Amino acid sequence: MSSNANVSGDLLVILRHAPHGSSWLREGLDAALVAAAFGQSVSLLFQSNGVLALAKGQQGGPLGQKGTAATLDMLEMYDIESLYFDLEACERFGLVQHDLLLPAAGVDANSIPQLIAGHRLVLTF
Repeated sequence: MSSNANVSGDLLVILRHAPHGSSWLREGLDAALVAAAFGQSVSLLFQSNGVLALAKGQQGGPLGQKGTAATLDMLEMYDIESLYFDLEACERFGLVQHDLLLPAAGVDANSIPQLIAGHRLVLTF
């Protein structure tokens, strides 16, 4: 885990759902953007199927469901720069660091509790 994961923050949003098939991922990203707009220090953890949101080359989903790349591009504008991904989940999907849309720090399963403990509030989507 990167040393940045030890930094305390106001809010950690854990994103565990794939980009398509439900609105959970989009709702989690929206919650992060709203919190950041109100001055909260926000970190994101892409875990389980949520790591797929970071994959380059995403297309729209079925029934015209939009991809998440445009929303992810907005994170920097909202000063959401503490991004983490679950190393084991990326490995399961065959993703490596250069396959990701954004710079993020990989965390292993043993480091996730420490990351969570470093935040005052945790929301899971």
